[in-house]
Amino acid sequence: MTQTLLAPSPLPFGAPRFDRIDTADYLPAIRQGIAEAKAEIAAIVANPAAPTFDNTIVAMERAGARLARARRIFWTISSAHADATIHAIEPEIGALLTAHATAIGHDPKLFARVNAVWAARESAGLDEAQTRLLDASYRGFVDGGALLDAPNKARFAAIAAELSALGTQFGQNVMAAAADWAMVLNPADLDGLPPALRSSSARRAEAQGKFGKHLISLDRGDAENFLTFSTRRDLRETVWRAFTTRCDGGPHDNRGIVDRMLALRHERAILLGYKSHADYALVDSMAKTPDAAEALLMRVWTPALAQVAAEQAELQAVAAADGETFDIAPWDWRFYAERVRRDRYALDGAEVKHHLTLDRVRAAAFDCAGRLYGLSFDRRPDLPGWHPDVETWAVSRDGVAVGLLYTDYLARTEKRGGAWMGSLRVQEKLDMPVLPIAYLVANFAKAPPGADTALSINEARTLFHEFGHALHALLSEVTYPSQAGTAVARDFVEFPSKFMEHWIVAPQTLRTLGMPDALIAAIGHAEEFGQGFATIELVASSLLDLAVHRSTDPTPDSAAIARAALERIRMPCAIAPRHGLTHFTHIFDGGYAGAYYSYLWSEVLDADAFAAFDDIFDAPLADRFRREILAPGNTRDPLASFIAFRGRAPEEAWLLKDRRLA
Repeated sequence: MTQTLLAPSPLPFGAPRFDRIDTADYLPAIRQGIAEAKAEIAAIVANPAAPTFDNTIVAMERAGARLARARRIFWTISSAHADATIHAIEPEIGALLTAHATAIGHDPKLFARVNAVWAARESAGLDEAQTRLLDASYRGFVDGGALLDAPNKARFAAIAAELSALGTQFGQNVMAAAADWAMVLNPADLDGLPPALRSSSARRAEAQGKFGKHLISLDRGDAENFLTFSTRRDLRETVWRAFTTRCDGGPHDNRGIVDRMLALRHERAILLGYKSHADYALVDSMAKTPDAAEALLMRVWTPALAQVAAEQAELQAVAAADGETFDIAPWDWRFYAERVRRDRYALDGAEVKHHLTLDRVRAAAFDCAGRLYGLSFDRRPDLPGWHPDVETWAVSRDGVAVGLLYTDYLARTEKRGGAWMGSLRVQEKLDMPVLPIAYLVANFAKAPPGADTALSINEARTLFHEFGHALHALLSEVTYPSQAGTAVARDFVEFPSKFMEHWIVAPQTLRTLGMPDALIAAIGHAEEFGQGFATIELVASSLLDLAVHRSTDPTPDSAAIARAALERIRMPCAIAPRHGLTHFTHIFDGGYAGAYYSYLWSEVLDADAFAAFDDIFDAPLADRFRREILAPGNTRDPLASFIAFRGRAPEEAWLLKDRRLA
């Protein structure tokens, strides 16, 4: 049965046979895939011919394809549909894959071949994509420890193994902490909650045998909706404290894991000749250095502080008009901001949700992709997903197949929190055209049977954001698989996804959802309020990430570093960073360590690019965006891609204007 994971599927599009995969298949398939990949690498090393781009770099692109297939399927399931058995084998699979990658990176004979090709690059007649692939391969070996001596290689391998185990434990702790916590409410505790939240919380309670009760979880959407609508200030505080202190103590404590991971990352950076992990992480980014990344963040932080002070004064005035004498606290902010939007702009969040149903918003995303890029999405119920909630879509362009897309939008306890896009197969045409297979996952609260799942404007924006990532993967047009789609610089990867968010708040899109003009206007006006808060939340998390990863302390105290960083930037006491360190999965169980600032950097690109669209459905301009931004993947410098689309380098002024901070 391991062949179900390793071998190409006979299903249309090569869709994985999720209905045939058993949990017991994963470990044997990963072990077999690693053995096959080792043999393929050994054949490259043993080749008696002199090293060339084709017999070394291209051969490495082909090696490990069956392992990559099994690995991608496993990571999809472990994040979107994991049971106790999956969690139990996750550390071992992570350790196997980490050890395999380290062994390849430390193979002196393989590196000698790569180094020989790299040294002769000027006379090899390589095109831009090939040169970039060669540079990335060489850099990967160097930053993977290939130049270290034997003792330091051993230490590097030990660090990599421990970081893999710690990252897995961190993520599992965050999931477990969320699963273990719930606030059980009586009907009398529901004042202010919209019908959709009442319904979803009642179903969660019923699932635990608590009939007639309501259960609020620590899913971000659930918690933020409760903080936005509940009139019970005491309960808002309870939810806020539970949400912001996840894994900060208790049975799923991540504090020690965070400090240990920071120490190991710093030690690895020193081994490789970098000053800090942040320097190591950003060397191949658009920002290039932590100083440049922090400078951008602070240029946005300063006007955001002024904006948020004005917003806080307005919220305080609303509370005072209600006869309240308390100072606005973090658990009050969303509630009173909603009041301002409703009172000043006639924006009713519950009415917005009436129009933003999941099926409508998904259809709107597909429609926008059709109008912009000529894409069509057709349901394929014959291609199984990993859960009954999963829907499969064949994607075509002008009648020609483009790829496959899975959507898995509804919250389940076996999912990790948040929303994300991933790839089960990437586009390439090395030996023959290979179509991409992408998937989208979110955690929207499921409506009761017969009802539509309702989304807030922020949840709808999340759907469009992740859909932007999927378009990046689906519209890739590269030769080499490691350059496909979203395999770009970390501070460029969020550009297409942030860019796509504009279309869900565009009046042209909202009208297709049956939304009246008065409500559309209210959304437009309300977008202008709260940008200070949203900016402070995001930038504070980005600055925290940089602070802990710029630390050169071999035994860091992450909590102390965080306190000092927030004091230095004068963090408003009524707002918390969007992510606290002990549940910051982006940087401790993801790929954003030292680079979380990239969301804002990408927003500079996205705001500037969107400003070019006088008509948001300008098809020729959208096609240029496809050709210059989405299709090239990592075949050229990302700044060159942006300039090819916009005709010049990006300008920050558009970001400040977009966030109402100009």
